[in-house]
Amino acid sequence: MEQFRQIGEVIGSLKVLMVFQDEIRINQRQCCLLVDAFDLAFDVIKEEIHKNLCFSERLTKWKALDQPLKELQRIFREGEHFIRQCLETKDWWGKAVLMNQSTECVDFHLHNLLWCIPVILEAIECAAEISGSRQEDVQKKKIVFSKKYERDWMEPMIFQFEYGKQYLVSPEMCHRMETAWREDRWILSEMISDKKYSGISKQENRLGELLLAPRGKFFPTSLLLNSKDYQFRRRLGTGGKYKEIQWMGESFVVKHLIGEIDPIAQEVSLQSSVTHPNVMHIMYAFADEEKKESFLLMELMHRDLSGYIREVSSSKRRIPFPLLIAVDIMLQIARGMEHLHLRKIYHGELNPSNVFVRTRNSSHDIGYLQAKITGFGVSAMNQTPSDTCIWYAPEVLEEQERSADSTAFKYSEKADVYSFGMICFELLTGKVPFEDSHLQGGKMSRNIKAGERPLFPSPSPKYLTNLVKKCWQAEPSQRPNFTSICRVLRYIKRFLLMNPDHSQLESLMPNVDYFELEMSLSKKYASWARKEPLQVSEIPFQMFAYRILEREKNSMNIIKDKSSESGSEDASLCGDETARNLCTLDDSLSGSVTSSKSSLGSSDTPKSSQVSTDRNKNSSTKKVNRKDRKETGQRQKVKPVRPLQTTRMNSRRNLQPSVVPSPRRTSGNSADTELP
Repeated sequence: MEQFRQIGEVIGSLKVLMVFQDEIRINQRQCCLLVDAFDLAFDVIKEEIHKNLCFSERLTKWKALDQPLKELQRIFREGEHFIRQCLETKDWWGKAVLMNQSTECVDFHLHNLLWCIPVILEAIECAAEISGSRQEDVQKKKIVFSKKYERDWMEPMIFQFEYGKQYLVSPEMCHRMETAWREDRWILSEMISDKKYSGISKQENRLGELLLAPRGKFFPTSLLLNSKDYQFRRRLGTGGKYKEIQWMGESFVVKHLIGEIDPIAQEVSLQSSVTHPNVMHIMYAFADEEKKESFLLMELMHRDLSGYIREVSSSKRRIPFPLLIAVDIMLQIARGMEHLHLRKIYHGELNPSNVFVRTRNSSHDIGYLQAKITGFGVSAMNQTPSDTCIWYAPEVLEEQERSADSTAFKYSEKADVYSFGMICFELLTGKVPFEDSHLQGGKMSRNIKAGERPLFPSPSPKYLTNLVKKCWQAEPSQRPNFTSICRVLRYIKRFLLMNPDHSQLESLMPNVDYFELEMSLSKKYASWARKEPLQVSEIPFQMFAYRILEREKNSMNIIKDKSSESGSEDASLCGDETARNLCTLDDSLSGSVTSSKSSLGSSDTPKSSQVSTDRNKNSSTKKVNRKDRKETGQRQKVKPVRPLQTTRMNSRRNLQPSVVPSPRRTSGNSADTELP
């Protein structure tokens, strides 16, 4: 309840700020969209809490809401910071240079909000299932929630029609998400035209041209270096190429390059066109053809991920990040790579040194980082990273051994996925892959090609180690793409919020394999194998579809477990006649479960029944079974089937309302667990 009250405080603060919305001179449409989305989200949550929960039980039965609401509060605080930045009137030109190209409103803040809302609603449903004193009311709630997660709603258009407003993806909101950025660009151009008409200085006129120019265009270096408020702050990294500067009241990074302009012009144009919250892009380019030097202006980031991990990890090999934050960083990197791959841009040098990070802006984001991918295209020129073989896929190493040119293999989708898997290993363990190995250079490369991979410490969360192992499969075709990885990571992040005990040494384990859900749903929805960038408005439906399939698989797993337990108890008491019936019942159950399992894309093996053990121990019983089956024929095949079907239907009715099953617990060395 305290978290919800604090969220209300953020809403109140935003409403006060929006009294002056006409004075927002940067990204006004996006700010209004973000405030409206936050306001609508608060109203939806308020209504669901009022409808399903009891205030008097807030200290005893609302525990499922604690972590999801805390996450939502963090998302609201970050959005508030963005709006305050846009509202700030000091140094308008600098603010416009920094923020006018940003897609942060939709691709970062609304992305996080639309991912979090399904988690909040699910948490409310969990609390509602144990809330209230009347068992009749509780049962009604369970029935209502079970009806919500039926397959009838597993179509995007039907989902939007029925639940669009509740999940913030009504047609109106979707339209605003698509148009807000373009409208702000138009407003900016009109504002600059008005300034020119009323009279501005020569420098301001050139800045206006800079803001409205096509991306990738080079401007004279004098516009940057001769500005009165240009200040050099410090050099960044090694080699002296990167410098932190202050220009027009804002901090930036410039990359200083020496050489002809033409060879880098195409790459500058490409990197200028890539705008995503998790990709470093070139905002503006400045060049002096006589001096043969150029300056590429970029957003300031604090350091690379490799250096950050070394700093936060102590000599005792402390894990660098809490699990939730590690998954958040993994998702950001995957989203950045997804954006690049959908534009047919392949990295080739993906490693922690090419992921820049900085702390989040909000004081409530302790430990949270924003990650941006760099090092592709022109940024990769003259790179000489150390220990490169540990980040390269086996097929890249093989091609390097055969030929000096490994471009075809190095710059590929699946090679980047392999490198991503290695980054995830370092995020989860704090260790550089293979750092404990005594092998180096050619020997290390040979072992990687032979199938050697880093070992996860024990205990490690299997649902994450399995994901990483899928990414570094030896066969490239068996590695997932980044679009699938993003969907799975979103759902894993949801699992961590719904199960806050994940920090315990004995790792919690979901009852289903999320990659199995992903494979099943990718076959059902052709659009999921996309060739176009993701619209954030699609995220709630994706989460919803995952939830429906997860509930079905959980119900089937429980039915299998209960049926196996029932079979074991009956087998211990059966005589010859009972044994015959149970043997036939066991055969029917196995067939039924296998059929249901296949329809859901599951690969789980049903648990063995004690009946099978008893049959093996008693050979005389087996002979009687064979004989009686021949004599009775159709009667023995049909008779047990009816009770079985009734049992399954009753079990499904009783079990279907369960919203969040108790996670399995696993222990042992996850490195020893191989993927199927």
